[in-house]
Amino acid sequence: MDPLIPIVIAGAAMAGFVQGLSGFGFSLTAMSLWAWLLEPRLAVALAVFGGLTGQVFSALTVRRGFSLAQVGPFLAGGLAGLPLGLLLLPRLDIPAFKGLLGLLLVVVCPLMYFSARLPRVTRGGRVADGLAGAVGGFMGALGGFSGVVPTLWCSLRGMARDSQRSVIQTFNLAVLTATFGSYLLTGIVTPAMLPLFAIVAPAVVLASLLGARAYAGISDTAFRKLILLLLTASGIALLVAALPELGRRL
Repeated sequence: MDPLIPIVIAGAAMAGFVQGLSGFGFSLTAMSLWAWLLEPRLAVALAVFGGLTGQVFSALTVRRGFSLAQVGPFLAGGLAGLPLGLLLLPRLDIPAFKGLLGLLLVVVCPLMYFSARLPRVTRGGRVADGLAGAVGGFMGALGGFSGVVPTLWCSLRGMARDSQRSVIQTFNLAVLTATFGSYLLTGIVTPAMLPLFAIVAPAVVLASLLGARAYAGISDTAFRKLILLLLTASGIALLVAALPELGRRL
């Protein structure tokens, strides 16, 4: 048996559960394992494919309404930011990117978690939502990290659980679909990866089903705390993965 298969299955199952529970986070979770052992191009392709598979499944099983007025600015920004991410992907310093993203999550998320009285952001309107979406689209092209900034922004907005889930789910589905299509057209996805895609898909679906069932019993407050804890844990994992390489450069 290919020694990569257990690693791929484990990463897909962990990430699928997190995505089914929270509506995002597949790449963040999967990369915490895959970044150590898989070739970067393969890890990125698997992360985007797995995230897209989970989003399609969630769209069919966890329906919380759809508001074009809410999600429209995020989508417009996401699709605008996507091409820049695709342009920079071949030139990306992956360890530095992981380190900066991990540091951002480790610093910001605990502050939000422990600041229960932190005032909600009410200014900026659709323009600010679009900017958050643009950053999400840019990061989505770099490996499927599309949901990180929009999720943080929705939390700062103080969105209710179901509204946030609807926005992030729809946004991620659109951005990851466009990203994976671009990967196919540019040759990032190769025929040799197809057997691993066939392994990732069922692992994601089964784990996402368990996560979606857990989501049904979570309150708004618990959901917000869970999101911030997941983001913090993902940030720590990204930092741990990036620091050895960054340390060797010093």
